[in-house]
Amino acid sequence: MPQFQQQDILEITQGDALLRIAPQAGGRLLSWQIGGVPVIHWPDSADWSQPARIRGGNPLLFPFLGRHRVDGRIGEWRDPAGVVRELPMHGFARDLPFAATLDADGHGVSMTLTDTEATRAAYPFAFRFEAAYRLVDPQTLDVELTVANLGDAPLPHYAGHHFYFAQPHALRGETTVELPPTSRRHQEADGSISAPTPGEPSYTLDDPRIHDRFHCLSGVPARPVRLVSPSLRRVVEIDLQRPGSVPWYAVTTWTEADTSDFYCVEPWLGLPDAIHNGLGLRWLAPGKTETAALRIAVSFEPEGR
Repeated sequence: MPQFQQQDILEITQGDALLRIAPQAGGRLLSWQIGGVPVIHWPDSADWSQPARIRGGNPLLFPFLGRHRVDGRIGEWRDPAGVVRELPMHGFARDLPFAATLDADGHGVSMTLTDTEATRAAYPFAFRFEAAYRLVDPQTLDVELTVANLGDAPLPHYAGHHFYFAQPHALRGETTVELPPTSRRHQEADGSISAPTPGEPSYTLDDPRIHDRFHCLSGVPARPVRLVSPSLRRVVEIDLQRPGSVPWYAVTTWTEADTSDFYCVEPWLGLPDAIHNGLGLRWLAPGKTETAALRIAVSFEPEGR
């Protein structure tokens, strides 16, 4: 396997595009470059002793995303039988090794995580969770999350993505995120979800109203989510209406600091603490499988225009 930052990884190429993926580190997409230009950010120096804490790539959020809590204690949830269990923020998938299989043509990969004795202590369900990435062409990436219920009881879940898009912090004031019709919400200090506020069709990335905010989709998205960066001459388009996909619930926008050279645009199937508040919580029947799919397309405006 190729080495990157002294780690064994997979490299997937298509034309001048390069994906770096670390199946053993939570099935993590590390980076996506087109012609050497980063689309998905990964830091030059990364602390691989704690991969889930690295700010970059695309951590996979499963079985739950965000913060859940019981009686004010973050990282706990109450199961259908009333038992309180510990489960880390964003779930355990991003901390566990996935099995990986490359597509026959080398342009994609499927990675699989299944339940173990350790996962069943935190989440008492038999499951198969699969993440698939495929370069349709150098500038188009298909992504699928598939959940299968291998047990005999309904399985609760709300998975999601945490894409770190490469974005120089100095350009936030001119860079916009364009959204289909949404309502804007956030998580309060006590863990509750705020009342919805009507969303706007476009925001600049320096707008404080979108920091750590959930843009809840109003039905089927009428248009893709777009990240428009004029100085980079780049548009990133996220299509959330893929054939056969279950509906996405929200798109979350977040970054770490004013000086972070990334901005996160995160399609989610539910909201934080959905296991208790029901906002996007999905119940999968025994023996059933469902997939949440999206497509990311990147376009660059030619020089001189």
